[in-house]
Amino acid sequence: MHQTFDAALEINLLHANQRGADHNRSHFDAWGITCFNLMSSPGAGKTALLEKTLEALNDRYKIAVIEGDMTTELDAERLRRYGVPVIAINTGRSCHLDSKMVAGGIHRLEQEYNPADFDLVLVENVGNLVCPAEFEVGEHAKVALLSVTEGEDKPLKYPIMFQEADCLLITKTDLAPYVDMDFDRLRDNIRQINPDVTIVPVSVKTGEGLDLWFQWIAHQLEK
Repeated sequence: MHQTFDAALEINLLHANQRGADHNRSHFDAWGITCFNLMSSPGAGKTALLEKTLEALNDRYKIAVIEGDMTTELDAERLRRYGVPVIAINTGRSCHLDSKMVAGGIHRLEQEYNPADFDLVLVENVGNLVCPAEFEVGEHAKVALLSVTEGEDKPLKYPIMFQEADCLLITKTDLAPYVDMDFDRLRDNIRQINPDVTIVPVSVKTGEGLDLWFQWIAHQLEK
């Protein structure tokens, strides 16, 4: 009985979150905004990737960031240096952003700016390989990051995030010579979970793959 109650509660929470995500997406659609949800484990390089993305694309597109973190605004402060609106959301004990939290960020954006002026909203989710993938926030595409230091088994051990991803960035490829990473096995594991995901190896240190990442963004904005 207790297990049945817990399962029903989880289903209700996910349904409520999905309604909120659909509502958020309707706002983005009305304003002509494309939204990406960036997800990964802690330390995979989401903020560093966003820094390079803002540096390269801020002159081409009007971009805002919704930055999720459990306690601090350290990552938000890094991104504000690029002159874009960055709305920080502290989740407290929660290991992910949900649609209600992001709705609060959307309303703050609406209060301070004209949302219709923006092309792209980048949501940096809390570092976690499980929870963020289960809770949509209103995004049009999910972007997962996996660093070479994490091992090629992660798509099999944490399949939900990789199943849901539209684009998967294999990050920190400059470290590949120093770690035991089998790229062919990693790709095979990814394709086993998600045959259609776009895979882009990148390094913010060397610049490898960043142009392909930017091209993927441009393609999504042109849809």
